[in-house]
Amino acid sequence: MVRVTTTDRRGVLRAGAGLVASGALAAGCSATGAAPHPATPGTPSGASPGTAHPAARASATPPAAPAPRAFPHLPAQITHGPRDRPRVALTFHGQGDPALARTLLTTAERHGARLTVLAVGTWLDEHPEMARRILDGGHDLGNHTQRHLSVNTLSEPDARAEITGCADRLRRLTGSIGTWFRPSRAPTATPLVERLARAAGYPHVLAYDVDSLDYTRPGAPAVTRTVLAAVRNGSVVSLHFGYPDTAAALPDLLTELDRRGLHAVTTTELLS
Repeated sequence: MVRVTTTDRRGVLRAGAGLVASGALAAGCSATGAAPHPATPGTPSGASPGTAHPAARASATPPAAPAPRAFPHLPAQITHGPRDRPRVALTFHGQGDPALARTLLTTAERHGARLTVLAVGTWLDEHPEMARRILDGGHDLGNHTQRHLSVNTLSEPDARAEITGCADRLRRLTGSIGTWFRPSRAPTATPLVERLARAAGYPHVLAYDVDSLDYTRPGAPAVTRTVLAAVRNGSVVSLHFGYPDTAAALPDLLTELDRRGLHAVTTTELLS
């Protein structure tokens, strides 16, 4: 049996603290979930120096993301939340330049806001680290189909593949199919797509009642004006990653929402 001295334990703790402080964690790992390699004096019998103990490897796996949740008092397609509480959900279609996505997430977090991101499967294939970045920021993460096609116009097998393809990516990256499904290239789902989403594990389709029109590239002030003209208690706002106008508009939008007493929360929080 190998004895680990007090000095050894202190060395392991100092090494682990240094990893967290320097940010030298593997991409996609939770800052609280990654474990440092044990020091050589503490290496279990039969393990080579620098190899993590199986328990340490298990602790490095981030926890599974939240699963979809049913709200029995709400319809199958949700366009807004309770209108008697000063909360709104800012929901983002997840694709485009990941640098802009990180900017939007960081801006929201600095304002104490939380977002809902409906990710496109091909975007997750190209930028798998973004799934954990979204979740680690306290945001909701959901499914916006695999290839962002006009899902309502597809045949049943193709529409099913679009929904389950993205769900599979989310499950592989996070341990969950995500909390929400939103159809691509449509504000609401057809009865067929709604049924296929439910079969894939999503009790509700997440629609919206406020369209920012940011994808038309109208300029940051126009994005802000459009949202603020329509937003109310319980609103679900449609926005997009990948557009500089949206990133530029978000600080002013959040500031004005705060001034109105409207708190930007995840969709799960909005409906809970």
